[in-house]
Amino acid sequence: MIQVLVVDDAPVDRTWIGGLLSRDPSLQVRFALNGVEALALMAQQPPDLVVTDLIMPEMDGLALVEAIRTRFPQAPVILITSQGSEETAVEALQRGAVSYVPKAQMDPCLLETIHTVAELAWRRRTRTRVFQCMCKHSCRFTLENDLTRTRPLIHYLQEHLAYLGFCDEADRTRIAIALQEALSNALYHGNLELSSQLRECNEGEYFHLIQQRLQQPPYAHRRIYVSAELSHQEAVFVIQDEGPGFDPSCLPDPTDPANLEKLSGRGILLMRTFMDEVHFNPAGNQVILIKRRSGP
Repeated sequence: MIQVLVVDDAPVDRTWIGGLLSRDPSLQVRFALNGVEALALMAQQPPDLVVTDLIMPEMDGLALVEAIRTRFPQAPVILITSQGSEETAVEALQRGAVSYVPKAQMDPCLLETIHTVAELAWRRRTRTRVFQCMCKHSCRFTLENDLTRTRPLIHYLQEHLAYLGFCDEADRTRIAIALQEALSNALYHGNLELSSQLRECNEGEYFHLIQQRLQQPPYAHRRIYVSAELSHQEAVFVIQDEGPGFDPSCLPDPTDPANLEKLSGRGILLMRTFMDEVHFNPAGNQVILIKRRSGP
């Protein structure tokens, strides 16, 4: 069972979110009215993850994210964003939240996001002496168009970051979210040539095209190439697809309040928020993600 704590002061929204999550028998859900009550419940029984609204009395979502990052770093936080909370949402992502779901996209996105974050936050707790002595790790992978293969890969990279003692648990989860977004972009927008705008306009047609193109040349035969250079001080990830690419200079600003509620640009926002550097090649079919160690 995945233990989920939902924090929202609005009874209507709690009922709505509870109804969405009740569809999934693998989730066990508790509710809190604000950040103060949420922290008290977490002290009694830490959840696997937290889903929180941003605007609440006593302790708002931003303060809650900071408190969880300090007191319960193993519990990732997913934000529920709405119009008017865009700037606060970006700040919360910068301070420790691992993902967000626009309130307007709650039904199609919330359960998917919960499962993605819960799986990426899972870690092996034990470390062998051999891996604890690791100083540097380099690896390369060639992936088929199958996202079920990306998650074990991300777990592998997270594990080696932990062996190297690179950043804390919360930052490793944020790196994992950035990698997941980059790999999803490489598959859906790169190799399968699908647009986020299509998903916003016609979600059924979007998923129909995914299944169609996974079986149809040339899309089906394309691959995703992943390389990583990991050390105590820096992690560099390079992800390249075989799609036609795009013009990186034409990317919309995902931090613009007008764009934050849209699905398009969501992955770019998360990558740029969680990594120190994000670079696209001129062809637009390769992204380089760089994260540096902070502190001693």
